[in-house]
Amino acid sequence: MAAAVYGASEGLHTVMVEREAPGGQAGMSARIENYLGFPTGLSGGDLARRAVFQAQRFGVEILAPQEAVGVRTEGSYRIIKLVDGNEISCHALMIATGVQWRRLEAPGIDRLQGAGIYYGGGATEALSCQGEIVYVVGGANSAGQAAMNFAKYAERVVILVRGDSLSSTMSQYLIEQVQQTPNIQLWTHASVAEVHGETHLDEISVLCSDTNKTERVPASAMFIFIGALPRTDWLASVVERDERGFLLTGPDLIRDGQRPKGWAVDRDPFLLETNVPGIFAVGDVRHGSIKRVASGVGEGSVAVQFIHQYLSKV
Repeated sequence: MAAAVYGASEGLHTVMVEREAPGGQAGMSARIENYLGFPTGLSGGDLARRAVFQAQRFGVEILAPQEAVGVRTEGSYRIIKLVDGNEISCHALMIATGVQWRRLEAPGIDRLQGAGIYYGGGATEALSCQGEIVYVVGGANSAGQAAMNFAKYAERVVILVRGDSLSSTMSQYLIEQVQQTPNIQLWTHASVAEVHGETHLDEISVLCSDTNKTERVPASAMFIFIGALPRTDWLASVVERDERGFLLTGPDLIRDGQRPKGWAVDRDPFLLETNVPGIFAVGDVRHGSIKRVASGVGEGSVAVQFIHQYLSKV
């Protein structure tokens, strides 16, 4: 969204292809409190809506719902193939597809997904948890934000983490908020062994790694925040990726002082440029990115300057 706003506001004919809803993972956050300029915080949905309005005001063409399934190069053009068979040609392509939630593997989870078990969770889900016992699986900021939101409505919120604390995965301000909220409980050394229920989640079995015992507890809802992986298989034959599928850019492409194989431009790749000149990657889909809203906005904004530099030489 940031790249679309900056690109269009600086005179580039900008088209955004969106598979689901603009805003991605940030758009699903219950509350973002560490984004500069919003001291009381704002919801991810609100931030996404503002960004869409801003982009449209500058003339960004938004194709949604639509999905890119392939990309190829023809001379100075980068051509995107869409899932409906149509193609879009452009001089510069920016990939900001983010990541998809990692699935939790335990008996019963797939069967009860959408019936008490959810990946992610926002304001709508929180409202439905009035007076209930809610479990949040995960220890990163997204899990902490969700727990704080659920705590406003639920009788009790239990955060399950495999480690012995939140200090290595969650921002300190959020840890302090969790600790100061009386109806949030942190359960460390814990993982989900199984979930139970016929048509809706009723109970979960929690394995305690420090005692090697399994405890079966009542649960009305469980929200899973255990990390995410990129969906970049559609780029595999064109853009270089790391072993987890994140896109390599800039200095990460230089090995033993050598530019990437097939690099035909007399310069090193720009900071946010992939191994294909004119194809850029920003945000969570990029190898080594900082998983924060502000850094995603920053990368999207900065990459537009590299695009201008690239286009000036094409």
